[in-house]
Amino acid sequence: MTSAPPSGTYPKARRIRFRFEQHDSNDRYFVDGDMVFSHFVAGLSGSFPPGEESFIRSVRRVAGRVTDPRLKKRVTGFVGQEAMHGREHRRLNDKLVEMGYPIGWLDTEAARERALRLEERLAPLVHLAATAAAEHYTAVLAQRVLSSREIQDIPASPEFWNLLNWHAFEELEHKSVAFDVFRAVGGTEQTRIAVMAVLYSLTIPLTYGALAVSLARDPVARRRPVHLAREAYSLFRGPIFRGLMGELALYMRPGFHPDDIDTEALLEHWQHELFGDEGVLVDHLT
Repeated sequence: MTSAPPSGTYPKARRIRFRFEQHDSNDRYFVDGDMVFSHFVAGLSGSFPPGEESFIRSVRRVAGRVTDPRLKKRVTGFVGQEAMHGREHRRLNDKLVEMGYPIGWLDTEAARERALRLEERLAPLVHLAATAAAEHYTAVLAQRVLSSREIQDIPASPEFWNLLNWHAFEELEHKSVAFDVFRAVGGTEQTRIAVMAVLYSLTIPLTYGALAVSLARDPVARRRPVHLAREAYSLFRGPIFRGLMGELALYMRPGFHPDDIDTEALLEHWQHELFGDEGVLVDHLT
């Protein structure tokens, strides 16, 4: 049973602060001036703080049953990283709401109470299996973001890119933690695969539906249906989504482990890019 990533390293919680206040709120479509892509990214960001808090709760529900000291150390790093992701995305989301994106409802006290009630109805291992599956989603997207020159070349505010690259980098650092905790506390292949199958079946309708609702509340988008259709086509045929469902489906293969997908070289490259001696985020660390 795997209890540490191949490199023997552990997720590192970095205290960091981004400078979203420098972004011009009038520059609303911050991803290449693209309405659809910008709404998609804003929706993702809006979902991260409550989602990551749920991930942390799922691991903490069973953490007392983890006995491997290496895995315990990885859990500590996972929790620290996810908490910091939630904090910085929450700060970004405040800026996005100021810019007019309808994402505030995702991170309210009422939404949190609904999430807690749902979690209470789930068996701890089902909750944790959902987290492990969601971590596969974020790892697949993170690998695409960090390895694709086509994606990295998309024009956007530098600080948005800084946040995205940092988040993606740390998602790859801890991509197998929830999975290994699930196995360590008795999670079965049947539960793991069944939970992922449910999430997989919901991926397209939830993604399309959430994006459609967000765009429908944008008066500029409503006035430009042809332009909107072109941008939607470009997004879903582009490098973010091209072949995505096939990569996500790998998780449902019996015997799959997140570390079967080797991202060590990618992590080494971005460790240097972001946090090396001249890394672009060194001056963001606090």
